[in-house]
This record gives sequence, C-alpha cells and structure tokens, in this order.
Amino acid sequence: MRKRSVARECALKILYQIEMTRRPVEESVAAFWEQEPEHEEDVRDFTFKLVDGIYQHLKEIDDKITGYATNWQLNRMAVIDRNVLRMGLYELKHAVGIPPKVAINEAVELVKKFGDTESSKFINGILDKIHKQEVADKTPHP
Repeated sequence: MRKRSVARECALKILYQIEMTRRPVEESVAAFWEQEPEHEEDVRDFTFKLVDGIYQHLKEIDDKITGYATNWQLNRMAVIDRNVLRMGLYELKHAVGIPPKVAINEAVELVKKFGDTESSKFINGILDKIHKQEVADKTPHP
C-alpha cells in the first residue's frame, strides 16, 4: 500500500479515537503512535498534516458537509463516514498537491474498507458534488 494511503488510514483511526475518547488531538496522535510505532516518518508527517488540518478547519468543513449532505445531520452520520468526509473535504479544499480525483478516490476506498456497504456511494456523491460546485471551477486547466 502506498505511504499516503497508509497515512490516511492512520489519520482515520486517530480521528475516530478523538471522537470516541474526547481527548485532545495531540494526546490522541501521541497515543496512536505509541500503539503503532512501526510507521515511517513521512507516513507520520502526512498523517499529522491531515489530522491537524482537519481540526484547524473543522467548523468550516463541518458546515460545508452539512450544506451538501441534504437530509443528513452531521451528528447522525456514522463516525467513519463523517471523518472520511472531513478528510476528503480537507484534501479537496486545503491540501496542496493532491488532485481532486485522488482525494475523492482515496476517501471512497477508505470508506469501502472501514465503513458500511452503502457508505462509498454516499461519500462519493457528496465529495463529487463539492468538487463540481466549488473546486473544479478553481482548478487550472491546461
């Protein structure tokens, strides 16, 4: 598995842990690396960029998800779905050097692995809609 894909899995596990334990981000990240010390530094760095970036933009990200997930309240979504959406949206809107299609595909693959059977359609639909309405217009075309 590619390093960034591994980092996304680690980030999802940390995001899940933060929600379940209500511990601060830094404490959750440190606890995760204590349990999984075998990861390389570049995996750790990208994982932290994702988790930290999501929490720096959490209100904006959650508001955006709420706006696009019609008939779904954020707090009623499955924890995995909610956090995969957060990560995908963070990558679409804030991460540098990640093509939108890669961000969406990685989110879909992640939720296929950890979410429910219908989750991938839900995640793909919301991220694709955000991409088409907000990101695609700002992406430079050759």
